[in-house]
This record gives sequence, structure tokens and C-alpha cells, in this order.
Amino acid sequence: MASLLDFIGNTPLVEITRLHNNPKVKIFGKLEGHNPGGSVKDRPALNMIRSALERGDIQSNTSLIEATSGNTGIALAMIARLYDLTIELVMPQNSTRERVLTMEAFGAKVTLLESIEACRDYAQNKADAGTHYQLNQFANPDNYLAHYKGTGPEIWRDTNGTITHFVSSMGTTGTIMGNSLYLKEQNPNIQIVGCQPTEGSSIPGIRRWPTEYLPKIFDPSRVDRTMDVAEADAVAMTRQLARVEGIFGGMSSGGCVSAALKLASELESGVIVCIICDRGDRYLSSELFG
Repeated sequence: MASLLDFIGNTPLVEITRLHNNPKVKIFGKLEGHNPGGSVKDRPALNMIRSALERGDIQSNTSLIEATSGNTGIALAMIARLYDLTIELVMPQNSTRERVLTMEAFGAKVTLLESIEACRDYAQNKADAGTHYQLNQFANPDNYLAHYKGTGPEIWRDTNGTITHFVSSMGTTGTIMGNSLYLKEQNPNIQIVGCQPTEGSSIPGIRRWPTEYLPKIFDPSRVDRTMDVAEADAVAMTRQLARVEGIFGGMSSGGCVSAALKLASELESGVIVCIICDRGDRYLSSELFG
């Protein structure tokens, strides 16, 4: 009998056909909203908790804590419940109500603070005090290894090894680091493209980190190119994805596809895969689709 955890991964890879008109360039979106927790973060959440248990770093009576902008928190809340672990999730105050309620529905404690940097400091202080175990997605190799073991092999398999470019938003950078590591092993000529917001833009799930908060798992040598995405372009593309392609994703997905389309316009031929990080229903209380 399969458990819920067995359905994390093996998400659909679908072609985006109506938003660009170059027949020699194919663009595919990997629909990570099909994971049980609704986002790409199910993968690292499971790998971080399962690996910590296997190593003996945590036990059933360990209290977990994690700073999150939303999707990792939902995934951790769901998976912690299946392992009978207690968890406190620390999020920015501007997080959508859907995210808070979903975490609480799984039984997690939710603490809201003024910024993601403040959330990270709060979680680190509790970990340093010894009261909680911090999974620390920003510095935990089990974050990107989830994609090395799962997402990357799926993309290689489902494109029959024809992928030429991989495009991903950069937040914790786990997705881009793990996929880069795997895909470059298969074909070092595959170009890895990361998306970050333009100065002054706010795009949930995509960050331009201050130097002191740059994720420790990030290795810039694994990214061939970085593309800046404006908030307005991410919003517009998110809406277009839903209305033109029938793909209902969040703003980071719109930002990622916006970058992929710009990249496609520069190429004579190629196969681009971009990550559709989560589902749009997570943003209905915001103005994203208003």
C-alpha cells in the first residue's frame, strides 16, 4: 500500500506551446504543484527530514524549527505530521493567509515576523539555544540533493536527454543547485539559467539576498547565466500562463517562464525546461489574479 510520501516527485512535464512561436525552440514546464503539498518544496522537505532521522540527528521527541517564505513550511508541516514530529514555522508577516492556515491545518505552530531575514535569525537563535533543531534549508545539502536524486533525473528522462537549457527561480537555490549538479553530469553543455528579481521587485519565491544571508548551499559556478525579472513581468506572465496555457501557478513560476521566453527569443533551436514551482490557488487572497 502506497503512502502519501510515495507520491512526491515524478511530476508532469508539459510543453508550453501558445506563448511563443519559434518551432525550433521547445519550452517545457515541470508542474511541481502536482506534488501532494502543492509545490516543489515537498522534495527537499522530505529529504531533509528523512535524512536527519536516518542519521539520528533528530528523534520522535525533537522539536523542529524552520524559517520559510511559505512553500517549504507547508511541505515540512505535512511531512512532520506523517513522522509525528512537532514543528514551528517562522514566516514573514506579508505571507498569504492561505499559507498560514494550511500550515496550521497540519498542526504546525506558525510565528510571523517582519521579514524573511528576521525569521532566519529567530530560527537560528532557537537552534543555538538548544530548544529546537533547525533543518536550515539555506545551508542543508539535503535540500539540493533532493533535486539531484529526483528532479534532475526526471527531467533528463522525460526529455529523452535532449534538454539544452534549464531555467529556475533562485530562492534557497536548492532547486537550481541540485538540478545543475545532475544535468551537468549527463551533459556539461546544458546551460543552467537562474532567475532573480530586479532591484526593488518583490517576487515570492525569488530572492536577491544580501551578502550576509546568501544561502550557504549556493555555488555560483554551477549557474551559467543569471537573468533579472521585474515584478510586473512576473505578474503579467503568471496571469498569461493561466489564461493562455491553462497553467495555474504562482508568481515565481511566472517570473521563471518570463525568463524562459526571453531566452527562447535568443536561440535558433533548443529544448528549455523551466520549473513551475507551485499552484496559483496559494495566492488567491493576494492581488496576483485580481
